[in-house]
Amino acid sequence: MVRLIMKKFYGTIILTILCLSAVSLIGLTNAQTSSWPMFHNDAAHTGSSTGTGPTTNQTLWTFQTNGEIWSSPAVSNGVVYIASINTQGSSHPFGGSTVYAINANTGAKIWAYPMGNETFSSPAVANGLVYIGDDDYNFYALNATNGAFVWKYTTDNYVQSSPTVSGSIVYFGSSDNHFYALNAISGMPIWNFTTGGNIISSAAVSNGIVYFGSYDHTLYALDALTGVEKWNFTAGSVIESSPVVADGNVYVGSFDNQTYALNANTGALIWKVLIGYDQCIQSSPAFANGVIYTGGAFDYTVHALDAATGTSKWTYLTNAGIEMAPAVASNAVYVTTALGNATYALNAQTGALIWSFQTGGNTYSSPAVVNGIVYFGSYDGNLYAIGQQASSTSTQSFPIAYYAIIIIVLVIIIAIAAWVLKKRK
Repeated sequence: MVRLIMKKFYGTIILTILCLSAVSLIGLTNAQTSSWPMFHNDAAHTGSSTGTGPTTNQTLWTFQTNGEIWSSPAVSNGVVYIASINTQGSSHPFGGSTVYAINANTGAKIWAYPMGNETFSSPAVANGLVYIGDDDYNFYALNATNGAFVWKYTTDNYVQSSPTVSGSIVYFGSSDNHFYALNAISGMPIWNFTTGGNIISSAAVSNGIVYFGSYDHTLYALDALTGVEKWNFTAGSVIESSPVVADGNVYVGSFDNQTYALNANTGALIWKVLIGYDQCIQSSPAFANGVIYTGGAFDYTVHALDAATGTSKWTYLTNAGIEMAPAVASNAVYVTTALGNATYALNAQTGALIWSFQTGGNTYSSPAVVNGIVYFGSYDGNLYAIGQQASSTSTQSFPIAYYAIIIIVLVIIIAIAAWVLKKRK
């Protein structure tokens, strides 16, 4: 009888643990889709999220900055981080810039930090810090909660490359032709690598390799821990586009009008596609569900390509050139046009227009999509939040430590029950 009771007891405990584990995984998933912590979302720069995006162009809020926004937003823990160049009340172009932290749901300013020069770099958020480069030759780390200065690292030229954080290392390039790897907490240098040109490209990191492009027409693949070169690939012109790593391949565009797919381990060419006429691909591609989404500065067209073959799946003609990276969320592609002042939401499978939105200025800011809201900046000085208010449940982050404590308690109960059973024998 005792054994039967104990068997039922054990079964209940095991079922409870499994349920708690499932809830924990759901919580982790929610946490992962409720942020866009760096340019193009993740270290591999896929530019995609499993979360949902807005289905209408309803404006949730706008936030007026001190000037033109060239930066792309990062979203973390319910806060949007972005930089703008101070063109209002300043002697542009050397009036400095400001990094802002803004409440993601209300648009209220949390803090602002003044930068030394123009800021074209986009922020990355990790380890409680905001990382961003500036044209004053410095790379900064700020406290994500209050905007306080933490540390800076000085290079020999502009830092317009957007940082990528992977593990304990932050990566970025500079117009001094160097690519840098710093300790993400202390800012101490780990290694740097010299190329033959400016580095505007933001790095992608995957499987221990960091990939980035240079104005010397080359895409580099380096060991992420040591900086030792693994391979390089030479395109026909400048590589300002930031690479994407997915399905064992690296995808990148070049000013030679080609989009390339390379083997991520060897650099071997898999395919290349000439898209449009005199396209000059500055846009960084996005990847989702076996499709590469990209666009060009002169052909005004969004292209969806089969990631395995480069075959065109669909195209959509916009009102101007596409110089910024698309973003993909759920079944929609979000893309901004630089001189067209527009943002488009397209069906990811067919390219059909879902909605469009017009700003009051040029749009050199790539979208970030979090909890049904798309965020982007504009030349008109506004940061836009398009979509509906996120529900409290969608932004809730489940405390994993809490579940760990419960599981530990249950294990202790099982141990006590086993001891009691042994004594009764």
